[in-house]
Amino acid sequence: MGGHTASARLLLVGLIVGLGGADLIAKAAAQRTLGAGRVVDLGLLDLRLGFNSGTAFGVGAELPAALILAIVGLITAGVAVFAWHEAARGFSIMVLGLAAIVAGAAANVVDRAGDGVVTDYLHSGWWPTFNLADVFITLGAVAVLVAAWRSPSAGAAAADTSGQQPT
Repeated sequence: MGGHTASARLLLVGLIVGLGGADLIAKAAAQRTLGAGRVVDLGLLDLRLGFNSGTAFGVGAELPAALILAIVGLITAGVAVFAWHEAARGFSIMVLGLAAIVAGAAANVVDRAGDGVVTDYLHSGWWPTFNLADVFITLGAVAVLVAAWRSPSAGAAAADTSGQQPT
């Protein structure tokens, strides 16, 4: 493994640990300070404690917590392996997006492992209450889509499937 690959992978791991840690710290602070129905108005958002036993938007809330934990954990591990392999090609917007997705998903898995629910604390009034990990997952997905859209190999792959023989 060359220095370039090692550096990109070290940056990947550092981002995952740093972003995931930031979310877990924010969740602990929310649990400590927002109990008993306390709401902090921040203008566009309120800080309001909530708990989600399901996945995104509460989907699967009726399923056993262990099942959700296992499924989300396996998906997170799969994305982490993909990110690890992608980082071998060098650090890019794709790797940054994958790091954000893995960090957010892993932080939600760690949070859920304790009591079967994910701590949410960002409330808009028009959108389900969410947390920093959800922001990382969403922004990471946008970065991955942008990187895939901008990838020159995506255009080359489309040209190769046109049925024309290379000259």
